[in-house]
Amino acid sequence: MSDEWVEVFITYDPIEAEIIKDLLESGEIPVVLRSSKVGPYPVNIGKMGEIKILVRKEDEDTAKEVIKGGNF
Repeated sequence: MSDEWVEVFITYDPIEAEIIKDLLESGEIPVVLRSSKVGPYPVNIGKMGEIKILVRKEDEDTAKEVIKGGNF
């Protein structure tokens, strides 16, 4: 099993990120959410508003298909 993580989706909506995370994890795909937001300030400007969804390299194709099937 690889320790390499790859980005499969970027969103600016934390609720959407959690929905996708839950969807992938329900299919036993480990997920990491990465954000540059600085709390407690709700900054959503440019790259600071991005939430990146990462999965292990070997799960990349499956994760992209699941996301695509969910119409995100």
